[in-house]
Amino acid sequence: MQKNAVIFDMDGVLIDSEPYWRQAQVEVLAGFGVTATAEDCIRLTMGRRLDDIAKIWCQHFSLDIPSEELQVSIMQAVVALIRQHGEPKLGVVSLLQTLQGARVKIALATSSSRPIIEAVLDTLNIRKYFSVVCSADNEEYGKPHPSVYLTAAQKLDVAANQCVVIEDSVTGMIAGLAAGMTTFAVPDSIDDPRFAVANGRFSSLEELEHHLIKTGEVKGVMVR
Repeated sequence: MQKNAVIFDMDGVLIDSEPYWRQAQVEVLAGFGVTATAEDCIRLTMGRRLDDIAKIWCQHFSLDIPSEELQVSIMQAVVALIRQHGEPKLGVVSLLQTLQGARVKIALATSSSRPIIEAVLDTLNIRKYFSVVCSADNEEYGKPHPSVYLTAAQKLDVAANQCVVIEDSVTGMIAGLAAGMTTFAVPDSIDDPRFAVANGRFSSLEELEHHLIKTGEVKGVMVR
């Protein structure tokens, strides 16, 4: 079945923001007197919703502060880093232009909060490509629960089995698959065995674009 829509994750797919997330968490937590490493961030919080991240750290370090306070501090730090340093990942603009040219419906479904979404769309100048933007903040559960992807499909007015999801994290991949969508992974490490359950693994968005053009898997995107 040809797919009619493509739903993008944001962090790690459109922008290499994971280092910003790790830097923000490490620096903010240091301000509260505890030490986390980048490896801790990857292991415990990558792909998670911000409120979940804050709760995880509060529990992990037994912090005697409201998780909401930590949440706001991390968000502000991430937004500042994105606005100062953010650039689109290689192949982002080309893939978005190809999909738009084929009149494919395009959505964004991310675990990030609205201020971070706005910072990414503005800094990368890609807002015009997305007809639907969904944050897991508006869902009862964040990824790996599929709700944010199902909401995006509903807003696009496209059945879940007609959607392609593009993800970089295991958490997000599980969410896409649980939504019943064709889920392609573009992870940092293509050899990571956890991504074997994805419908396809690609080393870059450029490779993924070539795959879509070659296979015609997405309606209107074909060999040219």
